[in-house]
Amino acid sequence: MQQEIRFATFNVCNLAPPGMKYYERMEPYTRAEYDAKTTWLAQQLDRMDADVIGFQEIFSQDALKDVLAKTRLYRDAHHAGFDPDPTADRLTPSVALVSRLPLVGPSQAISDLPPALQTTLPGGGRPVVRFTRPVLHARVRLADRLMTHVFVLHLKSKRPDYLHGEHEDDYRDHGIATLRSLVRRGTEALGVRLLLADMLHGNRVPAVVMGDFNDVITATTTELLMGGGQRKRESYDERLFDAYRIQRRAPRGREVAFTDIHDGRYQTIDHILVSEEFNPESRFAIGEVDEVLYFNDHVAQDLPYATDHGQVLARLKLRGESR
Repeated sequence: MQQEIRFATFNVCNLAPPGMKYYERMEPYTRAEYDAKTTWLAQQLDRMDADVIGFQEIFSQDALKDVLAKTRLYRDAHHAGFDPDPTADRLTPSVALVSRLPLVGPSQAISDLPPALQTTLPGGGRPVVRFTRPVLHARVRLADRLMTHVFVLHLKSKRPDYLHGEHEDDYRDHGIATLRSLVRRGTEALGVRLLLADMLHGNRVPAVVMGDFNDVITATTTELLMGGGQRKRESYDERLFDAYRIQRRAPRGREVAFTDIHDGRYQTIDHILVSEEFNPESRFAIGEVDEVLYFNDHVAQDLPYATDHGQVLARLKLRGESR
């Protein structure tokens, strides 16, 4: 049995084929730009050497396949993902998963929020009934008798969500639009939490949730998704834990462990969360997070072909043959 399993999350920053208009104000990639970007992404994947990788900002799964074809380590890996809905009002990127370990059954793109979470946004607009970007759920075989749920997500950004007729230079409009994005992101976080609670309740199948949360680990939206903060909880059942916080090795400082630079501030908005089966303090632990690594040297360099996010890699050590 493979004793170490490596999970990673990778926001690739607008991966689209050459000539594709993916955003109104962004020029499509030329062939040369596309070749440079896919080559850099492939080299970064080989450098990380992860077993299971969650991707964000994928406008074309075929483009991701082009990246994999340029790697040394992932040409034969399993690939799960869905292209953005071409009939949607606005084109939004999707997520994907690549695994060198076997997948168990088909993967699922979860687009709809739980019905109880249909929320009306501040200042009007249509109710929120769907995730901004569908959440990807897959099951990965870690060993002969052990599998784990894997969720790849990309929650709503902090970018103000303006309605028609609102103006960014009006502080009232800007404030309402920013609040609108916060409510949407919080609703999506709680939606994932409810999905997880239903899936994890009453069984000992572990889970890994990773992606671009667009918020730091201590933000209310992230804590909503993790399920912490409730009083009189006698167990860790259904909770998630920040791999960075519970790693066995001494964690690096946040001045090194960052994935994003915004307005000169270094912050971590890309996370890997694990269920109690990978928390050594749980009596149900089947392994632990040995170390969390950050690949972020490129973020401050502003390379045109690279991504603007750092990558996170968690090294999980299994304790032995498990259920």
